[in-house]
Amino acid sequence: MTEIEIHHEHGHHEADPFGKRIGVMVGIIGIVLAAVTIASHREHTNAVIFKTEANDQWAFYQAKKIRGQVLDVGISLADTLGKSKETQDASAKMAAQRDHEAGEADEIKKEAEAKEAETARAEKRALNFDLGEGLLELGLVLSSLYFLSKKKSFPILGGSSAVIGLSIAALALFY
Repeated sequence: MTEIEIHHEHGHHEADPFGKRIGVMVGIIGIVLAAVTIASHREHTNAVIFKTEANDQWAFYQAKKIRGQVLDVGISLADTLGKSKETQDASAKMAAQRDHEAGEADEIKKEAEAKEAETARAEKRALNFDLGEGLLELGLVLSSLYFLSKKKSFPILGGSSAVIGLSIAALALFY
């Protein structure tokens, strides 16, 4: 039986120590890219959650305002019916309830506005993570082109892109 001899080029990696460093750099960029991508997805999810919570608060606010309007109509009707003790009591009770609804509506409005602010903050953070992610991906691809072309300019451009991308993504942590 004929043996097939396979030749391995041992020492090929040692022949290109710069390539080894670029390989490690590409791996590190990939790890950072994965982390930034996860952070980006989480911020997009947070933005959707905050917006949903804000919408819920605005709907609740609107319901409180409608209740206040209905109570105003009730007060007007009670006042139109006459000045008896019963209508005055009903009118006073509805006025107190209307004022209570108005106070709750103001608190709900503040909560809705706070959720809107959280939404804007999460969207701004997500945008930074997205931009950082794009530049990290560009850095990964540019750096990898070294292995095809053996041109040192690719890892330099790729590394620069990755550093800028990481910096932009890191800025999101300060919002």
